[in-house]
Amino acid sequence: MNSDAKTITPLPDYKLQVELADGRTGVFDVKPYLQNPALAALQDTAYFNRVSILFGAATWPEGEDIAPSTLAAELQTLQHA
Repeated sequence: MNSDAKTITPLPDYKLQVELADGRTGVFDVKPYLQNPALAALQDTAYFNRVSILFGAATWPEGEDIAPSTLAAELQTLQHA
């Protein structure tokens, strides 16, 4: 199963709307990771909103990233009606 991020969009409250290459979509909550010194810069909302995808990971301009496997494992998937 390919867990690479295909699309990613920043949302309010330090969340990311994510679509994975395997077709799953959902929301990833970054808040629990903001206390990690390596991700502290993401507390700046303007900087957080500069998220992009590099090698399937959620990535920011200064090299901060969240691995595809972490995104997939903690993705709060959307339920289809």
